Amino acid sequence: MDPRIFAGKAEGERAEFLVVLRDQADLSAAAAIGDRAERRRFVYEALRARAEATQAPLRERLARAGVRFRPHFLVNMLEVESDGAIARELAARADVSAVEANLSAALSRPAEVDGARLTVHASASIEFNVAMIRAPELWSRGFMGQGIVVGVADTGFQWDHPALKARYRGWNGASASHDYNWHDAIHDAAPGNPCGSDAPAPCDDSAHGTATAGLAVGDDGGANRIGVAPGASLIGCRNMDQGDGTPARYAECFEWFLAPTDAAGEHPRPDLGADVINNSWTCPASEGCTSPDILRSVVENVRAAGIAVVFAAGNGGGTAGGPLPACSTIGDVPAFYDAAITVGATGVDDTIAPFSSIGPVLADGSNRLKPDLTAPGVGVRSAAPPDGYAGSFSGTSAAAPHVTGAVALLWSAFPALAGDVDRTEEALERGAVPRTVDLTCGEYAGTEVPNHVYGWGRLDVEGAYERLAPPRSVPVPLGHRPPTRRVSERP
Repeated sequence: MDPRIFAGKAEGERAEFLVVLRDQADLSAAAAIGDRAERRRFVYEALRARAEATQAPLRERLARAGVRFRPHFLVNMLEVESDGAIARELAARADVSAVEANLSAALSRPAEVDGARLTVHASASIEFNVAMIRAPELWSRGFMGQGIVVGVADTGFQWDHPALKARYRGWNGASASHDYNWHDAIHDAAPGNPCGSDAPAPCDDSAHGTATAGLAVGDDGGANRIGVAPGASLIGCRNMDQGDGTPARYAECFEWFLAPTDAAGEHPRPDLGADVINNSWTCPASEGCTSPDILRSVVENVRAAGIAVVFAAGNGGGTAGGPLPACSTIGDVPAFYDAAITVGATGVDDTIAPFSSIGPVLADGSNRLKPDLTAPGVGVRSAAPPDGYAGSFSGTSAAAPHVTGAVALLWSAFPALAGDVDRTEEALERGAVPRTVDLTCGEYAGTEVPNHVYGWGRLDVEGAYERLAPPRSVPVPLGHRPPTRRVSERP
């Protein structure tokens, strides 16, 4: 049992913790299911069935003791609020594999950047960062993310912001319905939170989520083309209380994105789930992610359902105190997971932001090369409540939505690719603009591609598109066909 759960608490005082069961669902068969709707449904039903079958004795014991708990299914676990005696009893059970902390901590943000100096407009309406990753090239072909559902797991968002209202799936042009389009995982908000607890409609308690949503899909139909995929549909889940998250809140939002529910939390619909989820947050040890594996199965199971999960790399790179980040600063869950598409931040000059966390990953002993990609994340302009825009949003939080939007663009361009996360990630990586730097961390040289600073390079969605598009044949005029090559001829 994690000793941090009851650190500083008196005997008999209650705390929140997670009880992870030993029996977890086997999703290996999901990879062989070609239809993405069927694959999503299979994953959802397999996870729910395993949780229902194995949690019953534990739920009965907790109910008998009058203990508050919330069951989860994406990972077979329960969120429990009780004292040390109950926690020790649960940790000793044969059907329990771990009792983990569920603490809260503030969202990591980089130091303020001079947005007036850094924000550069590519044109009167398209922001420099959107143009830099060549999203408008796909727009010109008619691919704007249509048919793709983008989920934003964050501090919420202002759904009726001019740049988001038409993108919010709950708005039909005349009225709003938040069933299946919004979920609030904050059930115990701190005093003074402007959204309170269990907000029935989308609400942003700190502006962060509105900014990330804006970068992914924002467009007001006029002079504010701030988002990468302005044709995609937007749904959301609040997983932080003014920036404070917990492993349970994060897991709850992922469950909802896999199978959204109505406003009462009933009648789940996997067919209405997110296709790609933006996660501009990390879960440090101070937030309860004291085990490197605590959210690993959450991320892996969502990806197994054919949902792309994009994560910010984190803003801890600036510990070196110079123009380059410090080595191996991607150390927070879930950014270092292999199943996460991890994104670092670059500036206007296309070089790595000093705050951007980089690899290789030491936290889980893998020495894994991260980030996977980088994207603009310094002084970008995005939506800001109420109904405004801010030009100084910086951090890997700002970089990640660019990749989220890029996934939506590619899946609208290639519908048969939707749900194939592996192939999509490979296209994004191989289509990126290679970036190198004279910095060696461990065995990884920054002068090679991929590297531990930029990953495969800076996002270029047009480059990814060209990797996926079939080769174009050039018509040959009649009477000018090339001679047939004989088998014996060498190329």
